[in-house]
Parts: sequence; structure tokens; C-alpha cells
Amino acid sequence: MVLREFVESDVDAVVRLLGEPRVMRYVEDGKPVPRADVERVVLPRLLGGGWWAAHLKESGDFIGWFELSPVDRGVAELGYRLHPDHWGRGYATEGAAALVEHGRAAGLTRIVAYAMTVNTGSRRVLEKVGLRHVRTFHEDWPEHIEGAEHGDVEYALDLSR
Repeated sequence: MVLREFVESDVDAVVRLLGEPRVMRYVEDGKPVPRADVERVVLPRLLGGGWWAAHLKESGDFIGWFELSPVDRGVAELGYRLHPDHWGRGYATEGAAALVEHGRAAGLTRIVAYAMTVNTGSRRVLEKVGLRHVRTFHEDWPEHIEGAEHGDVEYALDLSR
């Protein structure tokens, strides 16, 4: 897998990714994102830095994205979304581990990540790359998202040690 910065021509791939209900099940409002919202809101954020497009090395196919975006001085949030066709193949762990090392090399002191409690796949990835459960909390979502009643979890990795 190769991680690279996003470019405007990635819009169709992002629309396909965020239009997949299984990708969106545990994020945002749990619903696919319309193309207009991808073009107006999502793509500009992805182009702004801290986000990487993930492609298969052999074919060049877009498989998802990874995030390591600043949230506070010395602290960044780790995140990822992969197309379900590529789940269970180690790509989430590979990309997350690469960004943890990138953060360490950049001098970050802490990496945080959030997931729904029921998103066990994502939680396993976070644990594999060294993040540890910090807390479970409940968000007040405007619309019900399946699984939200179990809360969300925060994970973190202290890099200052």
C-alpha cells in the first residue's frame, strides 16, 4: 500500500468510498455522504493536509484514506476509512502504524483516536499500533446511529516517553 497526499482528481474515489453504507455505518451520522457534500466539504478538508489517500502498490487502486491531523499542540488525531473490499487484509494496521511512526518522527507527544464502542475492528487496529483505551463516553447525536447507545471510545498513545 502507498500513502500520498490527496489531489482534486481523487473526488470520484472519495465519493465511492463515502457512498458505501458499510464505510459510513460507525461514522458521522451513519449515512452515505452525497457527492455535493464531498465536493463542498470533504474534499477541501482532505486537500488541507493531515490526510493521505491510500492506494494499492500493485494496481494503484484507491482503497481509502488515513488521517493524522493536529488537534492541539503536539497532539494529532489518527483516523482511517477503507473500502470494505479491502477490510481484513491488514491495510488499516499498516497505514495506522505508518502514521504513528510519522507522528513520532515529527515530534508529536500524543496521538488520539476515537471509535464507536461497537466498532471492534477499528478498536483492534488501534490496539495493534500501540494506542490504549482511555475512556468510554456518550455523544448526544442529533439522529440515532445504530450502536451509538453503547457509546464511543477514546484511545491514545503517549509519545513523550
